[in-house]
Amino acid sequence: MQNLRMLVVEDDPDGQALVAHILSYMHYQIDVANDGDEAIEYLRQFGSTYKAIVIDLALPGKNGWDVLAEIQANPETSHIPCLAVTAHHTAKLREETIKAGFTAYFAKPIDATSFVRQLENLL
Repeated sequence: MQNLRMLVVEDDPDGQALVAHILSYMHYQIDVANDGDEAIEYLRQFGSTYKAIVIDLALPGKNGWDVLAEIQANPETSHIPCLAVTAHHTAKLREETIKAGFTAYFAKPIDATSFVRQLENLL
């Protein structure tokens, strides 16, 4: 059976609940990290098992950009699609996330239909 595990890196409980609900509906097993350091711990333990990683850009401590850099630097995780989410949306920020290596970008509040559609296309 296909691996359906995803990591959600989000410090906002409402954001965690929304993304977890969407991914549960899609039958994904979800691990939730509350900050960048916790995300790195999950990646050390389960990195190669993740199908994709949803990362909030504005996290306490290590931000989403730092988490992406660590994912990209690790040969075991560098292939995993990373999806950026942010409440601080601008067209320039969207462009910067894609140039940095994020596979997709979503402005908050996340539109569930668009999120599901893009995720299905990526995977």
